[in-house]
Amino acid sequence: MKLGFRNNKFWFYIKNYLGGFLPLSIWQQLGVRLRKVQFTPAHMLRINYYNKLPQSSSLGPDAHTLAEFSRPKKLKTYYFDTLRIGRYFPKQLKIDYWFGDITQIPPHPKLVKTRPIAEPHQNSVLFKLNQIRHFNFIQDPVPFLQKKDMLIGRAMVKQPQRRRFYEMYFDHPLCNLGQINKGTEHDHWVRPKISIGEHLLYKFVLCIEGFDVATNLKWVMSSNSIAVMPEPTYESWFMEGTLVPNVHYIRIAEDYSDVEDVLEYYITHPEACLEIIQNAQEYTQQFQDSKFEREVAYGVMQKYFQQTGQL
Repeated sequence: MKLGFRNNKFWFYIKNYLGGFLPLSIWQQLGVRLRKVQFTPAHMLRINYYNKLPQSSSLGPDAHTLAEFSRPKKLKTYYFDTLRIGRYFPKQLKIDYWFGDITQIPPHPKLVKTRPIAEPHQNSVLFKLNQIRHFNFIQDPVPFLQKKDMLIGRAMVKQPQRRRFYEMYFDHPLCNLGQINKGTEHDHWVRPKISIGEHLLYKFVLCIEGFDVATNLKWVMSSNSIAVMPEPTYESWFMEGTLVPNVHYIRIAEDYSDVEDVLEYYITHPEACLEIIQNAQEYTQQFQDSKFEREVAYGVMQKYFQQTGQL
């Protein structure tokens, strides 16, 4: 259920809290259907991408049983997203996890929202966490050719990579940039927040990574605008490591030195832009089948238990 262009967080919490009143035995009976799923090559491609654990992987000292898995005071969406699949398994099985913006590789197998794209990263088992915020796909009513020939960017500017971009292009005529957090030494960049709908008036949307992945990348790639960014260094359930530069998004140099040239090229080559938009929208389709997504998530957790010698 969606209101406007954003996922309905209120409905997310209501649904999950109500689900908590059902006995665990009922959820595990419902899980029988998932255990009977015959995984296709499409399933396995994603399951093995997210979960690269070798056989006989050893759990760390922080692992605890699903029966002991309790709701934290913070990061409740992570808890519900883990429980959404975990409750289909026997409660004596053990899991380990790192919730939040993760940029390090854990010493033992853990479920995480994000990991560095560079390998080895097999102890980081990607799971669809905080999906209410990150997995937001939209229907864009504005055709690309009717949008403004500019790059729009609204973001928290805390990280050096974002600050560097703003230092270079804040006043550039091809950019409409704004910082949405206050209390910094660069508050002269502060501009009011704008809606996704207002972003969609522009042909190009800035998607620079923050603490880990760029949160807005998913909805931008489902729209009729184009994501502009350097090659990503972190990945999530969205598999950012499989994105192809100038096929799924417009690549700019890591030092941002070519932004003006890149924008001018794509402004004068709308046919190339339309092809990128089609490719990006096709890429996002694989994440919008809720039944398939649930099956893949079940397969990832099942493999986690298998590779740690529990199943």
